[in-house]
Amino acid sequence: MAVGHSVDPARWRAMFDQAMARIAGRFRRVEPRATARAFVLGLLSGVERKNCWQLAEQAGHDRPGAMQRLLRSARWDADEVRDEVRSYVLDHLGGDGVLIVDETGFLKKGLRSAGVQRQYTGTAGRIENAQVGVFLAYASPRGRALIDRRLYLPEHTWCRDPDRRSGSGVPEQVEFSTKPRLALQMIEAALDAGCSSSWVTGDEVYGQDPQLRSGLEARGIGYVLAVACTTKVRINENRTVVQADTLADSLPRDAWHRQSAGAGAKGPRYYDWAWVQTGADKNRCLLIRRNPVTDELAFYLCWSPGEVALSALVRVAGTRWCIEECFQAAKGQVGLDHYQVRHWTSWHRHITLAMLALAFLAAVAVSAAPDRSTDPNRPVHSSDPIDLTIPEIRHLIGRLFRPSTTPPHRLLAWSIWRRLHQAQARRAHYRRRLTSHLDT
Repeated sequence: MAVGHSVDPARWRAMFDQAMARIAGRFRRVEPRATARAFVLGLLSGVERKNCWQLAEQAGHDRPGAMQRLLRSARWDADEVRDEVRSYVLDHLGGDGVLIVDETGFLKKGLRSAGVQRQYTGTAGRIENAQVGVFLAYASPRGRALIDRRLYLPEHTWCRDPDRRSGSGVPEQVEFSTKPRLALQMIEAALDAGCSSSWVTGDEVYGQDPQLRSGLEARGIGYVLAVACTTKVRINENRTVVQADTLADSLPRDAWHRQSAGAGAKGPRYYDWAWVQTGADKNRCLLIRRNPVTDELAFYLCWSPGEVALSALVRVAGTRWCIEECFQAAKGQVGLDHYQVRHWTSWHRHITLAMLALAFLAAVAVSAAPDRSTDPNRPVHSSDPIDLTIPEIRHLIGRLFRPSTTPPHRLLAWSIWRRLHQAQARRAHYRRRLTSHLDT
């Protein structure tokens, strides 16, 4: 086949069967196992909103009950499936990979969804009523995918409110953990499961936490973690304490080196980089990035178990953006944020199945990539298409895996069911509001 055109529907179906076979043993009964398969197929489909209602209709079910039971009451452990997702990603994408930690917000109305409160989320860029999930991604030259998740549970509004916890199904053993602590838990779990990554990266939320940094050092894992410009570091033999942005301003011109932080949508991302030793050995430093156009600065605390080149630190720092791409693909392609659940268990189950769908797309992208090893000197012509992207693969799978056309009577039955359910909900809302008005 021509470069970029390795689309093989039969092979993709076989890969999907293999992915689902990996988690099949985590379901004790055949019914939830079959529903889980239909659920993931629905996440890979082109339905507009990937909630239980639309996924059930896509699967040909008469009602959403089976999908809802899968997320709420069926007997299966989302953490066991998460372990299989992580193993699947490492099998297909493993090799010189970097672990990346970050959080993302899920905007929600009301007060009952587990972990919801008014809090800052980068999803909205402001304080909103939202849930926040902390995620771990794995990125290698072959691809990237999410491999773990933790729902952040605020300390005062949730951890110390037993009634609220009970109402949303938060397990008794779940205690308050900061976001960096949740990140360290996921990193340690990945390492214990056999992940051979040598590096971790993350933004300022994680770089500013000394316990996370010391935990990584104790495991012998190098890190390149972003920190604020006001961070103070010790330099030179006298151990002088200097603020990061002040140190950057004092560096001579020859301290800066222009290097690419990796390929972006518009080509290599070139920045000017400088590094300053901040420890007794050469394994600890402050890495500084400067935008050559705007002069905007970014700072990273770095440590490695052995001496490394500047280019290695630059590569890891540039990899951090891969998790943002994972969030974009997970939300835009497989409905990571399309859920309509409030329960702790339901949140973890939906998120885990969405992670599996994203991991499958990443594996397909690897298998569909053209093999240039047979002719590495072959020039890339302007007429060659780009390699298959995650959105394009999801679009093709949505068409290639689509079931036969739904008969009109089934479409009408779903329309009637939805409108009856919405009428019932409207009456309940009106009744509640009227009662509240009369009480006041």
